[in-house]
Amino acid sequence: MNDNSRPSYTLTFDDAVQIWLRHWKGEFQNRIAASFDVNPGRVNDVLNERKHVGSREAALSRRSA
Repeated sequence: MNDNSRPSYTLTFDDAVQIWLRHWKGEFQNRIAASFDVNPGRVNDVLNERKHVGSREAALSRRSA
């Protein structure tokens, strides 16, 4: 049974970097969201740079390393 009184997970900057890397590999946003147990809109917030600004650049540097 779900514990609906528990707050949902909040994505961290490191999570956002992982989201970028997984997105570039072709993984669907809804699958990425499910693995973090968040609403797909939170993944979209990262990919549209409304949240965790700078995570794209961090992911790019990690990707090329």
